[in-house]
Amino acid sequence: MPKRPAFYHFLGCIIPHRYPSIEKATRLVFEDLDMDLLDMEGATCCPAPGVFGSFERITWATIAARNLTIAEETGHPITTGCNGCFASLWDANYELKHDEDLREAVNAGLKEIDREFKGTIEVTHYVDALYNTAGLEKMRKRVVRPMKGVRMALHPGCHFMRPKLLKKKEDSERPHILKDISLTTGGEYVPYKDELMCCGAGGAVRTADIKIALDFTKQKFESIQAAGGADMIVTPCPFCELQLDLGQVEIEKHFGVKFEFDVLHISELLALAFGHDPDEFGLDTHLQYMQRKTEPHWEQLGIKR
Repeated sequence: MPKRPAFYHFLGCIIPHRYPSIEKATRLVFEDLDMDLLDMEGATCCPAPGVFGSFERITWATIAARNLTIAEETGHPITTGCNGCFASLWDANYELKHDEDLREAVNAGLKEIDREFKGTIEVTHYVDALYNTAGLEKMRKRVVRPMKGVRMALHPGCHFMRPKLLKKKEDSERPHILKDISLTTGGEYVPYKDELMCCGAGGAVRTADIKIALDFTKQKFESIQAAGGADMIVTPCPFCELQLDLGQVEIEKHFGVKFEFDVLHISELLALAFGHDPDEFGLDTHLQYMQRKTEPHWEQLGIKR
């Protein structure tokens, strides 16, 4: 039998600390699709791409490179379910491969812990593995709980596709990969005006001024409502998920406006469509999922809440 595709699993910070349901759902989905996730022992923070890298590039690249060298020991690619972690590790991997001066400076630091960046592995996102390795047809065949009648608005986030001239995944102004994967579940895609706009949390805006961050989020929610509404918002990023999920509670507190969207990571959506029950992967870690006692589309899908 051919060997199954295997990836080192980079969890990052938010998934294990805030949304462990994403990790469990991802492990279930990858197993269902005959792909292996390998524990990445000794991994640290990615570290955060925008803020950390802007202040001290060599330190940022050294920490990222140390993570990359863990995967280089066996040659398996890294996959992660966080847009920020993906950006940090992908960017560092690319820059270290193409900037000799940066590589020399980073390896001088890594030498102190008997490590060396060699540039022998690739960094992927869950959506890469799902789209390019498993494939859409295999995902469609695995669906046993079709999301029939469920209206899905998408939030791709900022870091997966950009900068598009380097990542070359798809047109960042007309993305389709997240949409294609989501549609394998049988749900209905809801296009809306601000789909490609930032959720509001990035660039430390959430930390610096929560009301400005929430204003971004509120605008996205209003655009979804203007497009006819949606039952859920699907994203490939846990930090965006946090902003869109917890943000609904915070928007009601700060602006007095109430929104009721379920927010799911793409792995969680697939886990539901593949027949896994919410309790199996801990969907009750979501604030919005816990707050609402009834929702017709969940009952329609045969999911007890």
